[in-house]
Amino acid sequence: MATEVKVTLKKSPIGRKAYFAKVLKGLGLTRLHQTVALQDTPEIRGMIRKVEHMVAVED
Repeated sequence: MATEVKVTLKKSPIGRKAYFAKVLKGLGLTRLHQTVALQDTPEIRGMIRKVEHMVAVED
């Protein structure tokens, strides 16, 4: 069974490049302090790495 990773949005994408907002939406994050549980795959880890300055990650 695949492990999960919890991702919480800590900083707003307002005032940043549109790319960051699209990555956050792809992760399922739409509101501040929202937490989603995602499968721990290389694709998800890559998306998290792009916005790591805006999110908090729990394994």
